Amino acid sequence: MNIKQKIQTLREYITNAQYIVFFGGAGVSTESGIPDFRSAGGVFAEKKYDAPPEVMLSRTYFFKHPDKFYEFYKDKMLHPDAKPNDAHKALAYLERIGKLKAVITQNVDNLHQCAGSRTVIELHGSVSRNFCRKCKKSFDLSYIIDSEGTPKCDNIECGGIIKPDVVLYEEPLNEKLAISAISHISAADMLIVGGTSLAVYPAAHYISYFGRNQKATDSRSVIINKSTTYHDDSFDLAIHEDSIGNILRQVVKLL
Repeated sequence: MNIKQKIQTLREYITNAQYIVFFGGAGVSTESGIPDFRSAGGVFAEKKYDAPPEVMLSRTYFFKHPDKFYEFYKDKMLHPDAKPNDAHKALAYLERIGKLKAVITQNVDNLHQCAGSRTVIELHGSVSRNFCRKCKKSFDLSYIIDSEGTPKCDNIECGGIIKPDVVLYEEPLNEKLAISAISHISAADMLIVGGTSLAVYPAAHYISYFGRNQKATDSRSVIINKSTTYHDDSFDLAIHEDSIGNILRQVVKLL
């Protein structure tokens, strides 16, 4: 099928579906100016720091070298001026019309909520939430950005180090969120995977639960990604496109 035929097929899948779940990765937000991790210009390509990015984003590094962690984190992980793109907006629309039941995201940028999505499961947390390690007081993103060096709690009697509410390397996923994600995927009659090569585990394993609670034989799965993945053959439809927003915008217009 050519791209026009694939878009039409995706539209038909969505029209017939009653319980759509979207599982997304970094490629959903690249059109908003947020770099992904593994491409040539991604976060993992950064070489100017004294440790690899995946080390600097680990729990061990955070506690041993908080100043260096935050230098990297503020430079590479925070994008306060980013706005939702057409992919985020299209998914929010599909939720409003009752088709999409949940967005499950590996991103930490809060753009799905900014676009209007309400049921968003953030498997890796969010940069918008931060908390003091000692007293658990919450802090917003602007507090982190405006702090010099390592952000500290503004409670004079505390002064504890503030940690972003994101899942660092060496940390487990939130169990309740994982269970919720699996529950939605199991109940779905349509799964759309977008902007991920499904290489990050355990989150990528969750798609194996698709359709387990569905008796219907017409359930559909779709992957939309810039490049091919090892999982393409397991989907009913694979679309390779630089812009997920472009695909979803066209589909929404056809509904």
